[in-house]
Amino acid sequence: MIGKLTGLLDSVHDGFLILDAGGVGYRVFCSAKTFSKLPPLGGGVSLLIETQVREDHIHLFGFGSAAEKQAFGYLTEVQGVGAKVALAILSALTPEEIQMAVMTGDAKAFTRAGGVGPKLGARLVTELKSKLGALGAAEPMPALAGGMAGGRLMDEAVSALVNLGYARMDAGVVVAQLLRDNAEMALNDLIRAALKDIGKGKAW
Repeated sequence: MIGKLTGLLDSVHDGFLILDAGGVGYRVFCSAKTFSKLPPLGGGVSLLIETQVREDHIHLFGFGSAAEKQAFGYLTEVQGVGAKVALAILSALTPEEIQMAVMTGDAKAFTRAGGVGPKLGARLVTELKSKLGALGAAEPMPALAGGMAGGRLMDEAVSALVNLGYARMDAGVVVAQLLRDNAEMALNDLIRAALKDIGKGKAW
């Protein structure tokens, strides 16, 4: 199986690229975010590869980071998520954003991707929860590092901010950052600090 390809960017097409590695042109499917980081044609490219073997085809999927490749693997384990939908999700959300959406129960975030409706978004949140620690960031998110108590604290703080009209994912980002600095914060202090940070635009 091919695990990595390094070569020159030969051409870019709708949903895939041709990577010239040692004179052999490999067709590699990628997310929009990976496409956005490609060099001009003829430039050097190195992609991590997931090889999908089926009775009627062999497809190569390329990723610019280990986190994206890992997220692709977890996404395709969810019922109803094939390679095409997984790439659509990774085109709409980074691995870190996927992690935050799952952690905060933000199923709506997944519907940004083509082919993902409310039901599938909810299923993604449910089935990916057990894999949160491995997605995205190199270090565990605060709620995970703090165990169940940390998770409840984050959930309560995020819910309070959502009730005040803030977007769930924005609230989750700010609360996670605060808990990373101080996992022992009381709920009221956490909410007040989050409101202050959101007011400064730190969620974006």
